[in-house]
Amino acid sequence: MKQGSMYEALFQVAALILVIIIVHGTYVTVIRPNAELIQAQQSLMQEQNPEMVPERSVFIILRNYEQEFCIIFFLWAVTLIGMKTQHTLRQRNLLERTLIQLQDGMSILPEDSRNIARPVQALPEKEREYLLPRALLAGLHRFQSTQNIQAVSSIIKDTCESEADRMETELSIVRYIAWAIPSIGFLGTVRGIGTALGQAYQAVAGDIAGVTQSLGVAFNSTFVALVVSIFLMFLLHQLQLLQDRLVLDCQNYCDERLIRHLQIPDKGEPA
Repeated sequence: MKQGSMYEALFQVAALILVIIIVHGTYVTVIRPNAELIQAQQSLMQEQNPEMVPERSVFIILRNYEQEFCIIFFLWAVTLIGMKTQHTLRQRNLLERTLIQLQDGMSILPEDSRNIARPVQALPEKEREYLLPRALLAGLHRFQSTQNIQAVSSIIKDTCESEADRMETELSIVRYIAWAIPSIGFLGTVRGIGTALGQAYQAVAGDIAGVTQSLGVAFNSTFVALVVSIFLMFLLHQLQLLQDRLVLDCQNYCDERLIRHLQIPDKGEPA
């Protein structure tokens, strides 16, 4: 588990660095040069025809630093969500496999727990750390030591709830990003409005180009941040739904494949 946590931390840092390099390189080579070219063309056309309404360009909408930070955080969060989704889907694949080898009508006695657990223990180390094998092994070990079916049900439920809490905690960085993106957009709005107010004297003199550009920074940063947040929250809720279903399906798997087959021998009869 510690090795997995270290790998996950390294993946998060590496993903952030890679996203920063790709996004910033795209901004420097594509977005900002095209935005400056389009803005220069629109300014020239407006000088020739003051009644012309310039078209909104994607490059101009995305050109500012606040939008760049929003895109970086969004792609970083999408990368983390993709990693969590892949890990969850791998765990779901175990639900399609028969980890408990039982024939129809066969019961599991406490002394059978060790033999029943061997196929689960034979799984690769990485798969043994998944929720389903841990829940099955915890239930079998508890049944062998306590000979109590209710105790087995409780330990399986506790294992699943603990895993659900852990997955919920691991999404904290994604939730922070989802909170940070609208905040960055709001900072862009404040910066744009503040710059526009600082250029109010130019607007009074009849030159509204600077004020218009500054207000464009304010509105564009908010627009991009809100759009990005909508997509990010959708992906986050889809991941949470997938993880919740995994926990519930693991509990159902343990109920159907393990708990309902458990049997405690009568005290008056030999085991």
